[in-house]
Amino acid sequence: MRYENPVLQYDFSDPDVLRVGEDFYMVASSFNHVPGVPVLHSKNLVEWRIINYVFDKIPFAGYDSVKHGHGAWAPSIRYRGGKFYCLIPFPDEGIFVSETEDIYGEWSPLRPLLLGKGYEDPCPIWRDGKCYVVFAFVKSRIGINSQLAVFETDETLTARAANHRLIYDGHDLAPNIEGPKFYERNGYIYILAPAGGVSTGWQVALRSRNIYGPYETKIIQVQGGTDINGPHQGALIDLDDSGEHWAFMHFQDMGAYGRIVHLQPAVWRGDWVLCGGLHDENLPGNPVSYGEYPVDVKTDYRIEPSDEFEGEKLSPVWQTPANREEGWFKFKRGLQLNCAYYGFNALSDVPQLLMQKVPYLNFSVKTKCKLELVNDGDEVGFTVFGREYAYICVVRRNGRNYLEIRKGSIGGESDETLCQSQPYDENYVTFQASAKYEQRHRLAYKFTFGGSAFTHKFYAAPGVWTGAKLGIYARANTLSKGYATFKFFRVTCTDNRVSKNV
Repeated sequence: MRYENPVLQYDFSDPDVLRVGEDFYMVASSFNHVPGVPVLHSKNLVEWRIINYVFDKIPFAGYDSVKHGHGAWAPSIRYRGGKFYCLIPFPDEGIFVSETEDIYGEWSPLRPLLLGKGYEDPCPIWRDGKCYVVFAFVKSRIGINSQLAVFETDETLTARAANHRLIYDGHDLAPNIEGPKFYERNGYIYILAPAGGVSTGWQVALRSRNIYGPYETKIIQVQGGTDINGPHQGALIDLDDSGEHWAFMHFQDMGAYGRIVHLQPAVWRGDWVLCGGLHDENLPGNPVSYGEYPVDVKTDYRIEPSDEFEGEKLSPVWQTPANREEGWFKFKRGLQLNCAYYGFNALSDVPQLLMQKVPYLNFSVKTKCKLELVNDGDEVGFTVFGREYAYICVVRRNGRNYLEIRKGSIGGESDETLCQSQPYDENYVTFQASAKYEQRHRLAYKFTFGGSAFTHKFYAAPGVWTGAKLGIYARANTLSKGYATFKFFRVTCTDNRVSKNV
C-alpha cells in the first residue's frame, strides 16, 4: 500500500510519536487553545484519528483571556511501567508532566518538573533508576537559544528539579537547535533535533555513550531539491521490537495551512540513523513525497472536520483560544452559542471563538444557524482566523439585524467593516466560504451569503505559531439572552476540482 505526503494536512505542530505494542500515539502543540495537547491514534503511521486531549484547561493565571502563542508548546509522550507520560512545556511557567494508565481516559493534573521562564521541548529517558529530561531554550523568554540542557528527576517523574546542566552548544554545528528527542540504541544515547530554523532548517542527530556527553553531531535529513522546506521537528519511531525497523515523522511549515505532518523512512548505517530518501548513504536523506505503508495495516481512521452538532458533545476538532466558561454554549436542537458578553470591538481576543484547523488544500465550508438575537450588539458569525482575519456576521443594531463583512488583525483595537450593512430579516442564516490553494504559503478564500459571493479576495494568514483556523462565534456587548443555534458545520474537500499548480 502506498501513502502520499503529507500524511496529515492538518496543523499538528511539533509532533511526537510513540509505539506501544501495535498502536501508535501522537501528541502535538496546542499553544493557548483548549482542550490542550491533542492525542492521536494510528495503526500504521499514515491514517490518524483524534482520541483525546491531555487537559481541558490551562491552570495558570491569565488563560481565561486569549494569550496568542502562549500555553502548551512541543510536548513529548513516553510509556513506562504501564503509564503514559506527557511532558509539556509552558514557556512562561515551566515544564510540567501529566500521566495516565488509560490514554483514552482522564489524564492527571499537571505537576511541575522545572519551574521558570524560557524552557521548551522536554523529552525524558530512563537510566539507572532515574529519569533524565533533555530540553531547549526560548530566546524571547530567557535570552539564549541554540543550546540543550538536561535535568534529573525520579523514575515516576514526581521530584521537582532544582537546576539543570548544559550538555550541548549548537552555535557552530547546529545553530538554532531545538526540539530534542532522547533515544537509546546499541549502547548509544541519541538526541534527534531540528536546527537551522523552522522554514529553512534540517535534522541533526547527536550521539554519546553518556547522558551528559560529549556528543558527536551528524546531519541526517535536509530539504535538498525537494519543496519540503525545513524539514522540522518530529519523532523517530521503532516499528517493532527488533530495533531494526524505524520511521521518522516531522512537520513542514506551510504558513496559513499550518505545520503539516510528513512520514519518512529511516535506516541505520554505522550506528547513525538517516531519514528520508537516500541518494548516497554517506549523505543526509531528503524528504520523500510518497512511500509504502510502514505497517501493512489498513484502517478507516481519519479526522472529520464536519460536525452535525448532534448529541451532547462537540467533535474533538473544536477548540477555544482561552479557557472555557460555563454558559458559552449548550446542545439544544443543534449547537446553541449564547451571546456571551465581550466588551471590545476586535474579534481577535474573543475567548469564546470555537475554532478548528484548516483541513485540506482546497475546500468549501457551509454552516447554518437559527437567529435569536435580542439586544443591540448581539452578534453571530463565521471567520477565517489568523494574525489577519476576516469574518461574515449578523449583528443586531437599532432593533434590527444586519449582515456585515469585516476584517481585522491580532493586536488591533477595532475591526474594519468592508461593505455597507445590509438589513437581514430572515430567521435563519447560512454562512459559506470557498478556499483555494495558490502556492505553499497562500490560501485564498472568499465568503458567500445567500448564494451571492462577496467578491473581495482574502488571503488567509497564519496565527501565532499556528496555521489559520476556521471559526464560529456568538457575542454581545451587554449582558444578553440572545443566541444562535448552529444546525451543522460542513466542510467539503475540493482538491479534486482544483489544480494544485495554479
